[in-house]
Amino acid sequence: MNALDRGSGYGISVHVWGEYACFTRPEMKVERVSYDVPTPSAARGILESILWKPAIEWRVHTIEVLKPIRWATIRRNEVGSQGSWTLAKQAMRQGTLADGITVEDDRQQRAALVLRDVAYVIHAQFLITERAGMADNEGKFLDMFRRRVAKGQCYRRPYLGTREFAAHFGPVPEQCEGISEARDLGWMFYDFDYSTTPPGDRFFRAELRDGRVEVPPPGSPEVRR
Repeated sequence: MNALDRGSGYGISVHVWGEYACFTRPEMKVERVSYDVPTPSAARGILESILWKPAIEWRVHTIEVLKPIRWATIRRNEVGSQGSWTLAKQAMRQGTLADGITVEDDRQQRAALVLRDVAYVIHAQFLITERAGMADNEGKFLDMFRRRVAKGQCYRRPYLGTREFAAHFGPVPEQCEGISEARDLGWMFYDFDYSTTPPGDRFFRAELRDGRVEVPPPGSPEVRR
């Protein structure tokens, strides 16, 4: 989805919080280990859960951490294999049942290092895409997003990294300050590159400064494959 060049877009801010979060590091193959803060991809997913329209494209530029970074270790039930999309399509064409996954036979218990008691402010903007219609404009989507945030409405329930960790959201409180902390977060997952088949991974060097992570724009040299 390509955004049209119609200025810098409209900026928004939304308060997001929850009991637990897990923004999984891709280098961890078996046990889940969370990044210290949300990835830009996870933040974008939260915004799209509140308001998704083909006419707009979300771009996150700042993630503000409101609470100290705290950790918890939990054990989660997962399955050890993945369903086959090829077999599922074949079954759909033939009108038969595809071989699925039996949870009782494939269940595995794994440890996860997750974040607890989290709260963030996501600062982002949306741009109009080439799929916008004649009646679509920036003010329309800005008002729509603000109404949904104020009423707690969403396209689908947003989550903090994994679906079992539901996210609460609302307007940014008046008394809202980020944590006074700075740390090097290392290479962090940025987003998928859909210009390739299959989509490739993109990363950037993330830093926490005064409780804020500045996210570079998609085409900047800071974003690497």
